[in-house]
Amino acid sequence: MADTAAPPLATDRQESMKTFRTGTVIPAHPLALDAERRIDERRQRALTRYYLEAGAGGIAVGVHTTQFAIHEPQRGLLRPVLELAATTSTEYADRAPVLVAGACGPTDQAVAEAELAASLGYDLVLLAPYGATDLSDDQLLDRTRAVGEVLPVIGFYLQPAVGGRALPRPFWRRLADIPSVVGVKVAPFDRYATLDVVHGIADSDRGDDVTFYTGNDDHIVGDLLATYPTGAEFVGGLLGQWAVWVHSAVNLLELTRRAKAGDDDALRQAVATDTALTDANAAIFDARNNFHGCIPGIHEVLRRQGLLLGTWCLDEKEDLGPGQLAEIDRIWAAYPELRDDDFIAEHLDGWLR
Repeated sequence: MADTAAPPLATDRQESMKTFRTGTVIPAHPLALDAERRIDERRQRALTRYYLEAGAGGIAVGVHTTQFAIHEPQRGLLRPVLELAATTSTEYADRAPVLVAGACGPTDQAVAEAELAASLGYDLVLLAPYGATDLSDDQLLDRTRAVGEVLPVIGFYLQPAVGGRALPRPFWRRLADIPSVVGVKVAPFDRYATLDVVHGIADSDRGDDVTFYTGNDDHIVGDLLATYPTGAEFVGGLLGQWAVWVHSAVNLLELTRRAKAGDDDALRQAVATDTALTDANAAIFDARNNFHGCIPGIHEVLRRQGLLLGTWCLDEKEDLGPGQLAEIDRIWAAYPELRDDDFIAEHLDGWLR
């Protein structure tokens, strides 16, 4: 299939795209549920307000952290979840937050989800391989082209442990060749695979047009500080880890920018955060149990801070992994400087209004 020119951006998306290109904090938005596993709309809106008031430049909804199960048509959840985030974000229209909608599944499903997102005012589609792992590389690229006719696309290297698959270096060159691809979320949790993306995109004539966001929650600081021989650099993060402690994440991104500009004190502070943040992420994402408790771990942090009432997921079997709660207790005590408890306590009542 021949590549066609990217569709023109609507005027109201130009500021959001400028924010995306410059780089920002984009939390992967969780799903707030009550004890009956129904949407808790009040707390779902509170999460969106928290992220945007903490300084995030956008939000990503319908992604892994939101739970891929919302894409199952029989649940009837995708539209209301996307709509809640979109309508709540209009409270911050003066900031032009970047709205990213996750899409997955085979081509017909992914295109329909992109069309839904476009109708609700989303700016970009994060196209996950989830639900499409039986497609060939060529078919994945055709799916990208089809979705790109609806909205600009962020490519996504999702780690296999949570529904992704290995994608070789030539795939990323061919992905970057597609005019509607404006960015890539690199999240294989693997340094060699990350290099495959960097070098593959550099091999494309459009390499300079693709904006890099880290999704490597195990290597956030390293990715944000790195500049590759190709000239590529990660300008921000679209991260499940940044679904928590967002006020601190915004400060960290600014630290890494200052460090790369030559501020030695900022560099020391960022490097000092590196190991602590990775250790905290291992507990929150339940790395020792192959990420079984990743989403409940995020929920547990938000529960402790008063934003959620529990760790419930759509799948009743999706719960904290063995020993995970003790690990979260440990990192909670060890790294208070990573948390933003005071910021949340100050604003929580207003977010829950």
